[in-house]
Amino acid sequence: MAPNKDYYQVLGVPEKASAEQIKKAYRRLAKKHHPDANPNDKASAERFKEVSEANSVLSDPDKRKKYDTMRKFGAFAGGPREWASRAGRAGSTRAEDFDFGSFGAGGGGFAGFGGLGDIFSSIFGKGKQAGEVEPIEMTVDIPFKTAALGGKVPVTIPVKEACPLCGGSGAAPGARVSTCSECGGRGTVSFGQGSFAVTRPCPACRGRGKVASERCGKCSGDGEVGVDKKLRVTVPAATDSGHKVRLKSQGQRNPAGGRAGDLIVTFQVKSDRFFRRDGLDIHCTVPLNLIQATLGTKLQVRTIHGQKVVLRIPAATQPGRKLRIKGQGVEKNGRRGDQLVEITVTVPEKLTGDQEKLLREFAAAADLKY
Repeated sequence: MAPNKDYYQVLGVPEKASAEQIKKAYRRLAKKHHPDANPNDKASAERFKEVSEANSVLSDPDKRKKYDTMRKFGAFAGGPREWASRAGRAGSTRAEDFDFGSFGAGGGGFAGFGGLGDIFSSIFGKGKQAGEVEPIEMTVDIPFKTAALGGKVPVTIPVKEACPLCGGSGAAPGARVSTCSECGGRGTVSFGQGSFAVTRPCPACRGRGKVASERCGKCSGDGEVGVDKKLRVTVPAATDSGHKVRLKSQGQRNPAGGRAGDLIVTFQVKSDRFFRRDGLDIHCTVPLNLIQATLGTKLQVRTIHGQKVVLRIPAATQPGRKLRIKGQGVEKNGRRGDQLVEITVTVPEKLTGDQEKLLREFAAAADLKY
């Protein structure tokens, strides 16, 4: 949808914000307003969707560039009614009332920009069929082990369902329903002209083509009420942060009765205190004391598969040495990585008198300087 608010203001970042600043702002706000943290809070659910929409545009370099071009000329300042008012006919949404010169420097309008209607549509859904629903995009944190081995994670998304009181009409029981005068019953209005013409749902009737003399008290005339939809999303093995999956028809319902919108999930992998991953290989670090590293030993090492493997540590093992446990990495497409165990050596923080004496005798016998 076209925004009524500045996306930079929605995320609380400056217009020159870096990609990392946008990412941090989105994650902070999404966590604060996520439905799981604010059950039965409609305001937070709406804020969550608003923040997700802003992030979907500003986190995409191509979309952001196009958005910034449109924003420069005030295309998002207040929405269609404000655009129309610039043409001298406040409230009109007819293409012939739209004055392009009011947006450009020196009366030049949008000349020289190659049809900003195409840019607008490429940001907010070019070529949408009547009744097609925009996808919902969200970021989901997943455990390290689930990302490495694959599995399923629960996801809750705020969506809207038909109001049980009015059945989706938006009309109060017994209210008179008439054809919308704004769109003539079409349910859509067009903004602009020529290559800038964009058809969107009518704001007066919310795309239904009908208006009621009295709005439904339960949904305030929207015809829909917010609910939390719970899903279990499959995570492929060897998933990295930023990986996206698209779930067909698992997003917002279609109020026109057509196919529901899609859900696009972006995974963010949590770190693990013991394991790290590089491709199909799993890395970990194991500490040894001075005697174990010098004389050698055997250790039980945890693997990501939940097993414990006995690892033989050779004598005179140096700090930083990596030992390989074959086949204990991540499996994908018929290939399986290994687990690499990096050795660190710890030294005593304090010695007794006898211990220090023995250590000095050892140093002398081995001709070691200290």
